[in-house]
Amino acid sequence: MNKNDTIAWRSLSVRGATLDLLRSLKIDRVFGNPGSTELNFLRDWPDDIPYILGLQESCVVGMADGYAQATGNAAFVNLHSAAGVGHALGNLFTAFRNKTPLVVTAGQQSRSLLPLQPYLYAEQAAEFPKPYVKWSVEPARPEDVPAAIARAYHTAMQHPRGPTFVSVPSDDWSHAALPLPERSVAYEFGPDLDAIARLSNAIGVSKRPAFVVGPMVDRAHAVDNIVALAERANAAVWASPMSSRCSFPERHGHFAGFLQAAPEPLSAALEPYDLIVVFGAPVFTFHVEGHCGVLQDGRKIWQLTDDPAEAAISHSANSIIGALRPSLAALLEQLGPSGRPLPAPRVVPPAPGPADPIPGAFALNILSRLLPPGAIVVEEAPSHRPAIQRYLPMAGADSFYTMASGGLGYSLPASVGVALARPGRRIVCLVGDGSAMYSIQSLWTAAQHNLPITFLVLNNAGYGAMRAFSRSMQISAPPGIDLPGIDFVGMATSLGCRAARVGAAADLAGQLHEALASDGPFLVDIPVDRGTVQLYGTDH
Repeated sequence: MNKNDTIAWRSLSVRGATLDLLRSLKIDRVFGNPGSTELNFLRDWPDDIPYILGLQESCVVGMADGYAQATGNAAFVNLHSAAGVGHALGNLFTAFRNKTPLVVTAGQQSRSLLPLQPYLYAEQAAEFPKPYVKWSVEPARPEDVPAAIARAYHTAMQHPRGPTFVSVPSDDWSHAALPLPERSVAYEFGPDLDAIARLSNAIGVSKRPAFVVGPMVDRAHAVDNIVALAERANAAVWASPMSSRCSFPERHGHFAGFLQAAPEPLSAALEPYDLIVVFGAPVFTFHVEGHCGVLQDGRKIWQLTDDPAEAAISHSANSIIGALRPSLAALLEQLGPSGRPLPAPRVVPPAPGPADPIPGAFALNILSRLLPPGAIVVEEAPSHRPAIQRYLPMAGADSFYTMASGGLGYSLPASVGVALARPGRRIVCLVGDGSAMYSIQSLWTAAQHNLPITFLVLNNAGYGAMRAFSRSMQISAPPGIDLPGIDFVGMATSLGCRAARVGAAADLAGQLHEALASDGPFLVDIPVDRGTVQLYGTDH
């Protein structure tokens, strides 16, 4: 260590080195819920890195997830010791399934107290969030904290992306540290070009190809590439089962529909095609058991993914591993125009009529007519998803976000994160009443920042998806499904949001118009009929 290094060591703290690191990585916000073990990090907070407060740690991670997905850069999260990490685990699991880059830090008790098992300490802190983080550590020395956070960032940003975790003892922040040198890492990587040539040839000789597009296409900012590829190949395009993003415009003439997470209907949808190419998704994600003939009849299936684990389990497909955007660009270079006929366009269903109670499909169709240009939908209404797919078509790139995990409580805080990342765009959070209650505190953060979010609660007074599964599984009268008496207007108002409840179908369009034009957050409670939907087995 030379003299200048010694001066830097003595003048810079772990906290100062970490804040400088965040600035160099263009991390411009910290999402958190503070506790005593984080105060040494949070003292004299700088003005150039806004602190986004969530009122519960699961909300904090959900907000950070939406922000990271929308910006494409890892978001920084600060949680409160083991208790805070425990609260956050549901949405941490969702971030892992979403492949969202997060750097999650949590406070730990002072190092001198750890042998005594003190109040609010975390035992084996680095093990707690596993296996739903890509990398996890509690640094051995205070001066190692900035380098650990840098490693966590670069690990989170590498494909497949995902959350990482660093536990920081509270007294580490005031220790001396050396500044970290600024550096860059190129995260994109290309595919095997010989494999791309074989895939191009397979598409070229196919009589009737189908493309299946998954969420990684939109996350990779490659929707334009997949549209060009489908148009060149004259291929039908299906959305992968349970896709958490929109990776193809849903009113495009090549769009065929949504594959279901059930083997039989998925196989029936893909049966007419002699070649299936899956982009940015597993082969395939299922929710229920059954027989999937297209995986077992020798049909030609290819997969292009940035996730080696997905390639490893896709036993029926020829897989190519590469970052999506350069891989699709390479395939476009190799693939010539096709003379095969255009695929048949998806049939647009007739508009559903009004009724009281309001049919969910009617509400969604009215919303589709009123959505302003450039609006982004953040959705968590599982029992209404078949109707959403029929009556609320998404525009394509950066138009739709939901969770890939199946865990509730994501989309309401995620809409806050997306709104922070997309100033000037209308965000519509479309959520069920059961889903909303997992993270209703997020309304407060939306109100504090006066974000242009329209929260639409499709209120069927219960867990509609559980009603549907109970019927399909022939389970009679299970408890815990009905949710009567929740006052969403009262809750939203108490948290600082404007709110209204729609009384009848005739009032819906006017109320939605007002909410979609609001400068700040506005919640609309829409009581919808409680009819049980069929989640799988019908045309989507």
